[in-house]
Amino acid sequence: MTSNGRHPNGPSRPTPVDPSDLLTAEELAERLKVRRSWIFEQTRARTKARYPRRRPLPTIRMGKYVRFSWSAVSEWLLHNAD
Repeated sequence: MTSNGRHPNGPSRPTPVDPSDLLTAEELAERLKVRRSWIFEQTRARTKARYPRRRPLPTIRMGKYVRFSWSAVSEWLLHNAD
């Protein structure tokens, strides 16, 4: 950190995602053995209103496309298990 509070190498960058780790909603639903509609329901912010301790399912948005990182979903499952 410099005296002005900025990181000397600039802002932090997002961690790169391995393309083979990315799943479509259909692929994720198949892997978790749930309906595709359940996947999208879990991505909505209003899910947090229904379940205050639960955070929405993490997504990667690329324009109109939505993808899911299997490693991020696995972590989400561990933290949101009831």
